[in-house]
Formats: sequence, C-alpha cells, structure tokens
Amino acid sequence: MSGNFEARLADLGVTLGDATAPAANYVPFVQVGDTLYVSGQISMENGEMITGKIGAELSVEEGAAAARVCAINLLGQVKAACGGDLDRLERVVKLTGFVNSTPDFGDQPKVINGCSDFLVEALGDAGRHARSAVSAGALPFNVAVEIEGIFKIKP
Repeated sequence: MSGNFEARLADLGVTLGDATAPAANYVPFVQVGDTLYVSGQISMENGEMITGKIGAELSVEEGAAAARVCAINLLGQVKAACGGDLDRLERVVKLTGFVNSTPDFGDQPKVINGCSDFLVEALGDAGRHARSAVSAGALPFNVAVEIEGIFKIKP
C-alpha cells in the first residue's frame, strides 16, 4: 500500500493514541539501522487491560479482538519511534504473539490472526509478515495477549 497509513487507519475508525510507557526496566523500542524492534504490547485499550485466559474466561473471538488491540498499540510505538510519521514504516517483518491460554487450548494462531489480519487490512502488503503464535501459562497483569514486533522503517 502506498499513501498515508494514518488516513487508512482513520477509514477503519482507528486513531493511534500516545504510545504507552514501559511497565518495567526496558525501553519500548530499539532502532538498529532501518530495523525497529518493538517491545511486547499488551492488550490494553483506553487504559483498560483486556484480561483473562483464552479457553477459560475468554473465547477465541475475544482473544482475537485483544490481539487487534495489540496491533494498534504496536503501530502507536512505531509512530513514536518514527517521530510521529507513521509513513516511515516500510513493512512489518516479524511478530511474536503470546496467548494467555489454558493448557489444552490449541488455537493460538486464530487468536493472533486478530493482529495479523488488522495489520494487513490497515497497511496492505506492508502489513504482511512472518509470525509465531505461542501459548503462555500466564502473562503480565493477567492480560489476554501480548505481541512484540520487528519492523523495517525508512531513515
């Protein structure tokens, strides 16, 4: 997709808020050359955490919605790293998604699709990426999903 990514987000009804500050002793992103590494973004929307274990308290669909929130938070960090210019983003390279799920739950990929599908919808081909989707016995603050990302950006 060429053009203004934020305009496309607005078409989808999404406005990127301010990037959230880290919850511990780490930085939200690190840039090395044209590669941007974004720390794990949790399922938190408007200051409210989406919590619970997928396969117990939450359904696959609710987990996918939480993963979509993580995608928006990832883009917020990319925008902050790019000095407010999201159009410096060239492509999403790799995502690693962690799903707070029960031991017998096996649909982690369907949950993380909430993030992947949103990024492709919002960014077109620039949103297509490699990915891992794994189960976690627990996540910080009992959030439903946490996703970290690697992005290629323009200088």
